[in-house]
Amino acid sequence: MKKISEIFGSMVFNDAVMREKLPKDTYKALQAHINDSAPLTVEVANVIASAMKDWAIEKGATHFTHWFQPMTGITAEKHDSFISPTEGGEVVMNFSGKELIKGEPDASSFPSGGIRATFEARGYTNWDPSSYAFIKENTLCIPTAFCSYGGEALDKKTPLLHSMEAINKQAVRVLNLLGNPAKKVITTVGPEQEYFLISKELYEKRKDLIYCGRTLLGAKPPKRQELEDHYFGAIKPKVNEFMAELDEELWKLGVLANTEHNEVAPAQHELAPIFTTANIASDHNQLMMELMKKIANKYDLACLLHEKPFAGINGSGKHINWSLATDSGENLLKPGKNPIENMQFLLFLCAVIKAVDQYQDLLRISVSGPSNDHRLGGNEAPPAIISIFLGEDLKEVLDALADGKTEVPYRDRRMDIGLSILPDFKKDTTDRNRTSPFAFTGSRFEFRMAGSTTSVSCPSYMLNTITADTLMGFADVLEQADDIEAAVKNLIKETYINHQRIVFNGNNYSEEWVQEAERRGLLNLKAAVDAFPLFTSEKNLDLFKRQGIFSEVEVTARKEILFDEYCKLVNIEALTMLDMVNKDILPAVSCYVNDLAELVINKKSVSETIACEMEKNLISNLSAICDGLYSKASALDSLLLEVNNIEKTQLAARFFCDKILPAMNEIRALTDELETMTASKYWPMPTYGELLFY
Repeated sequence: MKKISEIFGSMVFNDAVMREKLPKDTYKALQAHINDSAPLTVEVANVIASAMKDWAIEKGATHFTHWFQPMTGITAEKHDSFISPTEGGEVVMNFSGKELIKGEPDASSFPSGGIRATFEARGYTNWDPSSYAFIKENTLCIPTAFCSYGGEALDKKTPLLHSMEAINKQAVRVLNLLGNPAKKVITTVGPEQEYFLISKELYEKRKDLIYCGRTLLGAKPPKRQELEDHYFGAIKPKVNEFMAELDEELWKLGVLANTEHNEVAPAQHELAPIFTTANIASDHNQLMMELMKKIANKYDLACLLHEKPFAGINGSGKHINWSLATDSGENLLKPGKNPIENMQFLLFLCAVIKAVDQYQDLLRISVSGPSNDHRLGGNEAPPAIISIFLGEDLKEVLDALADGKTEVPYRDRRMDIGLSILPDFKKDTTDRNRTSPFAFTGSRFEFRMAGSTTSVSCPSYMLNTITADTLMGFADVLEQADDIEAAVKNLIKETYINHQRIVFNGNNYSEEWVQEAERRGLLNLKAAVDAFPLFTSEKNLDLFKRQGIFSEVEVTARKEILFDEYCKLVNIEALTMLDMVNKDILPAVSCYVNDLAELVINKKSVSETIACEMEKNLISNLSAICDGLYSKASALDSLLLEVNNIEKTQLAARFFCDKILPAMNEIRALTDELETMTASKYWPMPTYGELLFY
């Protein structure tokens, strides 16, 4: 590998490249557009496009694409070459400012939630200058927003950009009222990405993994993760090679890939980047997931990004580390040495506390889907109940302020293990609470509910929007105050008293917490279909309109897309399960039963006195389970026919959740029992043991 400093960002049209390639006046005009929303003329765009094209061609690019994030959960791109014909049958390489700014893909097949009819195909991609263009393989990729012909957002980037503007505006208002001269506030995000790597050869023998990304069937292996010996363990050579190449390719694209290790479950791993702005972090995470899958293939591995690939084994999350910073680099969520005197920090902390309490439903929606429903609430991920972990020190500070106190006891945080050979060090102010869905971790919040396939954009724009709204209310109060300092202290005190129900430092897995959360009036939206309807509640519609994030039409469309996606995903899983049962499992077990029966006949032909109880019992038990399985599969098939007649998507999603998923669980119980009784050579697919311990 070359030096990291030599390859980092080498395939990115970043600020350093722009300073070198663009005329000074063009560069200044672009920065004024990005930082101050100054207009960008066609003439300036033409100069940028030409320089971008020349740079890309030098790097071996032959095509360009507007790279965007539709509501499918993955990225989309349509490639066009730089060539333009000339007289005499030759070509020149062209790329105009118009082509840079605007693209026109066929938008008819992307989810729109009813915003537009299928025959209304036009949509637009619009260049996002705040996220650098990059080269992927032989194509210049230009990050863009995606909207319909009527201007409605059809992607996940547009609301994120709106939310970043909203929180910047309101946070700067508050800071300026506090005497802080900040001109800009950005949200920073660092998403920790968990994933599984398994044998590609075995992956290709499992229809459920191919079609659904998770195993729909599979008995527990003798060993799972009980010994906890995989977590932070030595990385296998092949996996280490994969990680090394992944790092290098991500570094070329300017992705700050940093921490990598084995996770808790066998065959599970994690990659975490250094934080960056929310917009770029979202783009980078999409690239990370794409490259994980692509590079894994080169090492005869398959990368699984599903939230719950294996039952009984830890699933994969995407912990989103979220914070706020000023243009001078000041972290607004850093407590400082004496938090009780840091009124700026406490005010922003309370803004987040109030926002999370008021909009628990939106945070739950931002991470909701049928795949994450399988993960949330197990002893591996936070439960569906939203709460905030602050740690005892910060809670003590806020409790003191609520009681009118101005001091808290001093705590000596030096760590002394009692060995002179080991240097002492300062402990963090809080321990880690791995059960909390939204935990303060020293200088940021870690939103731990997001699943591994979740787009970073959705939780980020929800957090930005709800916090911006709270800060707007704070700014309105402070602007009317005669004594700012007294008003700030009063806001902190009142906000914490009114919203402290959302703060919980205990064990979120306990049944006692479920009961306590209900007593506090917190939401417990166990399934995604419980959460989706709240997207269009009156308070949420007012919020999105007030902060300029969505129109009512756009929110309604997103809710419809969520319900529609839920139906389609569960339907695919149910059809895949039936295919596996009817075409693979029942025929395989029948062959085993037939061979057992022939064995009995052959034994009896030798002598009637030869014992055959084992074979007879197996034949009887396997046959009974197969009959039950056949009956359950037929019942599931009938349910799928029934749900096809439900026209309203929301009702269909409810049916899938309440009827079809339980029916699938019943089928799984029978197939898993069959697996434990059927001889290995007859079982038609790789088992959990083979998949996880390759």
